[in-house]
Formats: sequence, C-alpha cells, structure tokens
Amino acid sequence: MTVTDEMVCFSLYSAARATTQTYRALLAPWGLTYPQYLVLAILWMEGEQTVGSLGEAMQLDSGTLSPLVRRLEQAGYVSRARSSVDERIVTVGLTDAGTALRTEVAPVHARVAALAGMEDDDQRHRLISELQELTARLQGVASTPASVRTSHGE
Repeated sequence: MTVTDEMVCFSLYSAARATTQTYRALLAPWGLTYPQYLVLAILWMEGEQTVGSLGEAMQLDSGTLSPLVRRLEQAGYVSRARSSVDERIVTVGLTDAGTALRTEVAPVHARVAALAGMEDDDQRHRLISELQELTARLQGVASTPASVRTSHGE
C-alpha cells in the first residue's frame, strides 16, 4: 500500500478531479463549464436566486461567482437584476434559453451517474449524505481557532 491508498484526502481529490473532467467533456458541446452547469442546476431546481444564495449553495465568494454568472448572462442563459429595495442585492434568473437548455443538458447528470456506477438511488443518496456530513465536519474544524484543534487524523 502507498500513502495515497491510506489517506482519504487523496481519494477525495482524485474523485473530485475525475468528476470535474467527466462533466467538462460531456458539457463541451454546450460550451458550459462544470461550475456554470452547477449554477444552472441550482436555478433549474430552485428557481431565481440572489448572488449571495448562489454563492452559499456553491460555497463560492462573489469575486469567483460574479464572473461565472456574467459569462452565463453573456451566453443568454441567465439574467441579472438589482433589487429595487436594496441595490446591493442582485438576483439571478433563467432566461427562456436557460430554461430550454435544461432539456438538452439533463441527460448529462444521468450519464455521469451511470459512468460512476451510481444509478441506484439508495447508494447515491448514501454517498451524498456521507459527503455532506464530511463537508460539515470539516467546515466546522475550519471555523474553529487553531489553538483548539488537534493534530490527530485527517
């Protein structure tokens, strides 16, 4: 066994890269990046969002998210509008083209699930739940002062 076989971080990193590369290849015909696809997926599933709520969902700051949304707007898939109540709040919504794109791009998600051997709903939901729990635990550690943290484990 090698060190990469013993450390969870290497497996997570490899799985994340493989997932991103697979989506990149499958989304290429539409000129979409994986993060752009994720923004669209949130909008398709949850409807109009503020830039803040999109950033929270994707765990991205506005400096990273704003150019991404701008490119989607330039492609004609989303529109942005400032709130009339508070100009600091920007809302992002799907255009007709962005809504129509869902039908074309929908098979990509199922294709990635099939390629990953995750067609079984129970298995997929278990993995999602475990990854969400892992993320929450690690985010909790990241927000804990360094003096309180221990140096045990990964």
